Amino acid sequence: MRRWIAAGMVVGVAAVVLSAAIARLVLPGLSSARAVPPRIEVAAATWLLHASVPPAAAAQSNPLAADEANLAAGAALFQQNCAVCHGYAGTGDTRIGSGEYPRAPDLRHAAPELSDGEIFYHIRNGIRNTGMPAWDLPDRAIWQLVLFTRHLPMVASVQPQASGSVAGAHYVGSAACASCHREIFDRWQKSRMANVVRDPRAHPDAIIPDLGKPDPLVTFTRDDIAFVYGSRWKQRYFKRVGDDFFPLPVQWDVTHHRWRRYFVPDTADWWAPLYPPDNMQRPTGPLCDGCHSVNYDIATKAVTEWNVGCERCHGPGSAHIAQPTRATIINPARLDAVAANDTCIQCHSQGRPPGNPIGGKYYDWPVGFQMGRHLADFWSLEEHRPGETTFTHFADGTAHKNRMQGNDFVQSLMYTRGVTCFSCHDPHGNDNVAMLREPGNGLCLTCHGAGTQNGPHAASIAAHTHHAADSPGSACTACHMPAIEQTLGDVMVHAHTFRFIWPAATETLGIPNACTLCHRDRTAAWARNALRGWADRSPWRDAP
Repeated sequence: MRRWIAAGMVVGVAAVVLSAAIARLVLPGLSSARAVPPRIEVAAATWLLHASVPPAAAAQSNPLAADEANLAAGAALFQQNCAVCHGYAGTGDTRIGSGEYPRAPDLRHAAPELSDGEIFYHIRNGIRNTGMPAWDLPDRAIWQLVLFTRHLPMVASVQPQASGSVAGAHYVGSAACASCHREIFDRWQKSRMANVVRDPRAHPDAIIPDLGKPDPLVTFTRDDIAFVYGSRWKQRYFKRVGDDFFPLPVQWDVTHHRWRRYFVPDTADWWAPLYPPDNMQRPTGPLCDGCHSVNYDIATKAVTEWNVGCERCHGPGSAHIAQPTRATIINPARLDAVAANDTCIQCHSQGRPPGNPIGGKYYDWPVGFQMGRHLADFWSLEEHRPGETTFTHFADGTAHKNRMQGNDFVQSLMYTRGVTCFSCHDPHGNDNVAMLREPGNGLCLTCHGAGTQNGPHAASIAAHTHHAADSPGSACTACHMPAIEQTLGDVMVHAHTFRFIWPAATETLGIPNACTLCHRDRTAAWARNALRGWADRSPWRDAP
């Protein structure tokens, strides 16, 4: 008996010593919220999180429509209650959210894994032993939050990321993507990206005007047209001569349904004086085709495909076709903010290659660039001299002409915050104007809202704009994206600096302001005096 007692005491002492040793090794630092949860803990917690929601609750579907009013309400609630931890875009990359244990999750990845009912349940009841509190909100408000988590703004990391280029991959064409990405492919096929250049022989409906109606400007026939370019604001026509294409000397004004002469004078673009003053000596290869195709070869003048195909934005796809994983293709949504935006800036900007001339020709697109490379090595944005108004820029640096969205955007605060072109536009296509992800103010209100951290700092949108809520004057784009950049004649496109252009800038620098674009019967002086009467506007901002 004594032996058993002695053995038990020895085992007990050993257990105490072992426990003390384990505690000495494990407990120090165990309370720290700075630690990163191990994978096994994340997996276990994720399983428990799903299993903890009653089946009836998890099966609920959101009863609210995804309309502008509900999305705006959800965005406002999110900014007021959730953004302090989750950030305005749901990334969790905030001072509080990144300092919790576990970290505030990136809702862009977490929400798609949850049903509407699960998200509702977690908002209503909170999540024990995390920073997620239970919210005493009306059911409708919670459903609006659920809706917003399905429409979070897309932003990119402002910290440099790996480029993701795939060594040895080659181009295969967009058709190779269709079988695995059918829904996206079908949307893209209907978009302007997929139809900016069309062969009228393959697409008889491609030519917009009736060429049967005589016009003194039209000196060619349908048989002369190898390609048509454009369909929204203007349409131009390319003639094939040998292995080159040349622009015919007229263009169709889609807005006014009329023919206009087409010729770029020496004062209208940097390259114009470097080419003879004859359209038939200005081939589209050096000046256009690199952006209107995938993999244009300047030596052979061959392309993988015409139009803005999948590989224009995702890079060569052969490796992904052979092994369809994330590692074998570039997804701009996973790039850092600079590289992500360069996906669009490569063509939606005015500039020139730093190595011009190339092979004795001057190019107007970034020769040699493909996704995964550094655009600045292949492209220099058009320079601007402050105070000088040119064909390309207003005196403050805002673009003066179309196809300069990139030149504008890189000046904006949103660009520095990680907002990307595809935060607002769906490059795969949809039915909204300009392929916007949401129509109207709904898009802007996914990040902004009355009284929120991102502003506007007013009780309501109407209080901020001093216009009725449902009037054109309360459209976010009316003031922050005025249509002042010329595409053809009096047809203008929206600025993308997101700056408010004060009426004083019109008086001193000649830059059109948003106020008199709507109030066309009024002067800049009238607008300036009107703004001075708004008590919520600083008098010190009334300057160009």
